Amino acid sequence: MGLVRGILDRLVLLAAVLLAACIPSFIVQYRQRLGGRLEQVHADLAPFQTIADHNFGGSLSKLIDYHLASQDATFQQEGTAVQAMVDAAARLSAALQALNTDVVHQCLYLVRHPDYGLLQSTWSAYQPGFTLTVQSALFALLLGLIVWLVFLGLWHGTAGVVRARGRATRRREERRREERRRIEPHVG
Repeated sequence: MGLVRGILDRLVLLAAVLLAACIPSFIVQYRQRLGGRLEQVHADLAPFQTIADHNFGGSLSKLIDYHLASQDATFQQEGTAVQAMVDAAARLSAALQALNTDVVHQCLYLVRHPDYGLLQSTWSAYQPGFTLTVQSALFALLLGLIVWLVFLGLWHGTAGVVRARGRATRRREERRREERRRIEPHVG
């Protein structure tokens, strides 16, 4: 059993470090998709910004207000759409800025503020890789070590519970045998 545990815990450690080493690469690909979406929103807003520059002193919000105040329902819907693009650009820009930090804080940001659609599209096209920086290597080793320690804790905790149950069962059996010996008449 010791040999199996020894091999298994080393395999868990190796797998955890290798998987953790792929996380920075995933984040790089996520950031690239995020940047691409932001560029697309800016490209979509460019014609409206040109109109705002020409007619509203460069204020996109005044252009949107003008659209929303219109009596024409189509014009109002267009104002709502442009506002949605402006909001998306602000959200994407804030997300890109928040990811401009170290790997640990990038992971924490993605856990706290997940964009499930962007995460899914990144995962569907994800190409595993290793980012070869000191920060990424330390991240992989630390996360791998944490996962390994959790595994060892679960392994030893489970083994302790199984051993304790086995001892309790043996004690109950010994008490039952002892009672039977006391109750049964001695032949002799």
